[in-house]
Amino acid sequence: MSGFAGKQAIVTGGGSGIGAALVRALVAAGADVVCTDIDADAAGRTVAEATGPGVARAARLDVTDAAAVQAAVDEVVARAGRLDLMFNNAGITWGGDTETLTLDQWNAIIDINIRGVVHGVAAAYPQMVRQGSGHIINTASMAGLAAAGRITSYVMTKHAVVGLSLALRTEAVGQGIGVLAVCPAAVETPILDKGWMGNFNGREFYRAGQASKSFYSPDRLASDTLRAIERNKALLVAPRSARATALFARLFPGVLQRMSIKFVARQRAAGSETVVGR
Repeated sequence: MSGFAGKQAIVTGGGSGIGAALVRALVAAGADVVCTDIDADAAGRTVAEATGPGVARAARLDVTDAAAVQAAVDEVVARAGRLDLMFNNAGITWGGDTETLTLDQWNAIIDINIRGVVHGVAAAYPQMVRQGSGHIINTASMAGLAAAGRITSYVMTKHAVVGLSLALRTEAVGQGIGVLAVCPAAVETPILDKGWMGNFNGREFYRAGQASKSFYSPDRLASDTLRAIERNKALLVAPRSARATALFARLFPGVLQRMSIKFVARQRAAGSETVVGR
């Protein structure tokens, strides 16, 4: 993927999972990457593991802080004269029955998963308009294309990210800018083991939901993402089985809703047999 050689990139949530895989793929492709994360040590570990002709540097960044996100973009532009790639990837999840969510948890997931992306767009997009080039990549999810309960707050935020991305793209194309929403099925990342409440088992929920015993590789997704950028795609849905689900959701929303109701009921019943404390 020689098209990324010398490109200036920022990745949020780069300390682990999809973000770390994106940093590795970009460095391998020759890009100059700022790997950001609220956990500075985790960002540093990602940078230490990234190898290739590109360069990576680590920085602490809280995406809920709009001024800090703007400062990160400004630093790259001051140093390199431009920003080519903005990966709004940082995110969290909550899993469990919706009535157990506190208002603080609702606000946290909105602040990170929605406002964090908005802050990245607000900081990077005007600069890309001035340049007349660039690409914004927002990490969404299959949860942004289809809905199931017990991850209700997460589904809400990822639908918002997909909507933001598709709407912005209709403006951005005329400015020479690409916008991509990345919508994978469950990926093998630490998020599968975080944000559980009560008797919710995240790994089992996502495994059963995608009818697969294995989760998608973050490194494969990163490679898919770079390819989708090169092809200037609007949506990346991966793997192939997820594309079939997305098509089914669009063609038969009522059927999918009924299937989701039954799925949630089964998962709740299964969870009540084995309570997992978090």
